[in-house]
Amino acid sequence: MDFDGLAHQDQLNILLELADASLARYDLPPNCAVAMINLSENATYRIEAPDGRRWALRIHRDGYHSKTAIASELAWLVDLRNTGVVVTPRPIKGKDGELIQIVGHAAMGRPRHIVLSDWETGVEPGIGEDLEGPFEVLGEVTARMHLHTRQWQRPSWFQRHSWDFETSLGEDRPHWGRWRDGMGVDAERARLFGRTVDLIGRRLASCGKGHERFGLIHCDLRLANLLIDGKAVKVIDFDDCGFGWYMYDAATPVSFYEHEPQVPGLIEAWKKGYRRVIALAKEDEAEIPTFVMLRRLLLVAWIGSHHETDLARSMGLPYTQGTVGLCEEYLQKFS
Repeated sequence: MDFDGLAHQDQLNILLELADASLARYDLPPNCAVAMINLSENATYRIEAPDGRRWALRIHRDGYHSKTAIASELAWLVDLRNTGVVVTPRPIKGKDGELIQIVGHAAMGRPRHIVLSDWETGVEPGIGEDLEGPFEVLGEVTARMHLHTRQWQRPSWFQRHSWDFETSLGEDRPHWGRWRDGMGVDAERARLFGRTVDLIGRRLASCGKGHERFGLIHCDLRLANLLIDGKAVKVIDFDDCGFGWYMYDAATPVSFYEHEPQVPGLIEAWKKGYRRVIALAKEDEAEIPTFVMLRRLLLVAWIGSHHETDLARSMGLPYTQGTVGLCEEYLQKFS
């Protein structure tokens, strides 16, 4: 059976069956309830026991990451938590002692990788809230994460994506699809977006990939991947973590909201927190708008290649339309 060729609701039903079957791999109480909380690259479920205890179960998308890459993600987030850098999800071993379970379904050509984690308390922040305080804390947390990656001795088998220009906005091997295939990218928008992409490419080439600017980063610190728990900012969903420019992590918190008027103030708050831990070079600070623009166009590509997801459907064509003004402002500022 071709899972990808099935209707969306049929896919959801099969994923739910797979999630339910996966519970047998773990030492969990009987009669746990299973409910989907997110479908993006992966399918994520809330697992709730009758006594109220909760866990998060992730079914990894077929072909996006190898088992080694997933193990690498877990190795980093576990070390971040164990060394007190930031609170991250705590993965749970299966009955066989393995953090990554491999579970199949008759309707899928290949089995999927499954990871279960403890449930983290907290509330996802919203763009309409007063976020300057949380963004300041996030800047500090991000700087601690960057400092950690510069000092951490990664396992010899560590393997993650590289998020450079070619794998983000390049023509040949972009991880999230081509920006040209975004929703509503007609000939006129393609010319404008193309000029913007060319300028981004030239500026990133000037930045270079020296160790002081390029390393292991989260790559997706958008609001949906943050939890506010009192004064703490917790970081979840390391699925896209990989090697990229450190200042890209300054751009991802405003993902999907890059056009909102409060964004410049939020980035200033982020920089204030970041400077408490790491000095921010003027050259790096000056390129944050480049990374915001790169992220925006990368998300145009993502929406085009993930049109079946709820998030892509909710953003859709208006997101591409809103990108036009941002491109024009960026070109005017840096050309």
